[in-house]
Amino acid sequence: MDKRDILTLFDFDRWATERVLEVAATLPEEQYTKNLNSSFGGVRGTLVHIYAADWIWLERWKGNSPTTLIREEDIPTLPSLQERWIGWRSQVDAFLHAVTEERLLSPLSYTDIKGNPSTIILWQQMQHLINHSTYHRGQVTTLFRQLGIKAVGTDLINYYRLKAKNA
Repeated sequence: MDKRDILTLFDFDRWATERVLEVAATLPEEQYTKNLNSSFGGVRGTLVHIYAADWIWLERWKGNSPTTLIREEDIPTLPSLQERWIGWRSQVDAFLHAVTEERLLSPLSYTDIKGNPSTIILWQQMQHLINHSTYHRGQVTTLFRQLGIKAVGTDLINYYRLKAKNA
């Protein structure tokens, strides 16, 4: 995996996340916060989980090893989540701009939130972040449908088609 591939995956992730957040913004507060008994409760819990994982991975890439994840209570509203994601995007864009091919191919050590040390190649960690987000955005799509809301397509192929059409 080279830097161009990583940049494409993170651009896809931005596109897909923005699409999901646009749908979430149409929900009344009671639907946004409703516990639907999913892995992370409902729409809010799942979106906060995605953001929390995004945040912790970037922190690890910057040399930090946070010991706790951000919780749903820490980001109670969709506007506050959107604001945090904008800040994270700015930080991840700066990181991606500066990262070298050599660093992408190098192992990066960190300690997980349980205190376990781990060393994994950086590009693999980055690919995991994208996969993790994709998986949980799929859960959000199911939650939207349970709430009677029309979901949007966020498949990678849809992103590629859009990029080809706009090229």
